[in-house]
Amino acid sequence: MRRREFIAALAGAAAWPVVAGAQQPGAMPVIGFLGSDTPDLYTARLRSIRLGLKDAGFVEGQNLAIEYRWAEGRNDRLPELAADLIRRQVAVIATSTTPAALALKAANANIPVVFFVAGDPVALGLVASLNRPGDNFTGTTTLTLDVGSKWLELMHEMIPDAKTFGLLVNPTSPNLAESQLKDVQSAAGVLGLAPQVLVASTDEEIEAIFASLPQKHTGGLIISSDSFFFSRTTLLADLALRNAVPAIFGFREFPFAGGLMSYGADLSVSHRTLGVYIGRILRGEKPANLPVQQATNVELIINLKTAKSLNVTIPLPLLGRADEVIE
Repeated sequence: MRRREFIAALAGAAAWPVVAGAQQPGAMPVIGFLGSDTPDLYTARLRSIRLGLKDAGFVEGQNLAIEYRWAEGRNDRLPELAADLIRRQVAVIATSTTPAALALKAANANIPVVFFVAGDPVALGLVASLNRPGDNFTGTTTLTLDVGSKWLELMHEMIPDAKTFGLLVNPTSPNLAESQLKDVQSAAGVLGLAPQVLVASTDEEIEAIFASLPQKHTGGLIISSDSFFFSRTTLLADLALRNAVPAIFGFREFPFAGGLMSYGADLSVSHRTLGVYIGRILRGEKPANLPVQQATNVELIINLKTAKSLNVTIPLPLLGRADEVIE
């Protein structure tokens, strides 16, 4: 969300009506949060959502309760957890990953859903359009960022002699995998590179792929911004170092765990918007009237210490564009 749009959203808070819906008079509203991973991985995201809720006049434990459901990295558990929150009849359900949002959509819930997805929510079938979402879904997306093609461009800039780069995707999240593969292939055609699709949905498969990359002479690895891989950020960073694989991921946690580089949305703004939207819905607004907000802020983070360990020389222009450099 652009800064002026975010300020405008907050400015309207004073005019919002009292809490509407099926809540009993004086009852504390209850919302749900459906997480694809484990609570410890969502600390920063939940902090931002709570800040947005506070902007809207809601504080967890004071005038709002939150029911959490965690899939612990297993996408196959999401439908069951989504159904549980629906049976609980919470006022709003929030989620922060594409697989969880799709699980809620498939559940045909009448409950308002506020999402963050790393892709096109229209193409995913979550909303009718960005400006007029329709139905009961709205939220934020990284649609405008086109990060998939940018990942390949950055890897090519860092390792210009490489002709092949791997793209690691999760087959249990086909919508996201196909979307990001399309972006990478588009950029590969322009750059004259050959992307190599690598598929993993277990720790053992991830380890086997990393171990095979040096023998395949793969120049580097692009990791799809999937919640399954996000829940294994430390494992991915460790394997990349152990097998001398330069890699890029869409989450800042990766370079801070020892990975080489990340490029992706600053999720703090997008998730704060989720909190604001939840508050507005609790105050009586309809999701169909709340446009899906598109993230425009991205950050490039490079771990210089890791680059030295991998014997990768980072071009000065690339280093100069980094938002953060870890030394």
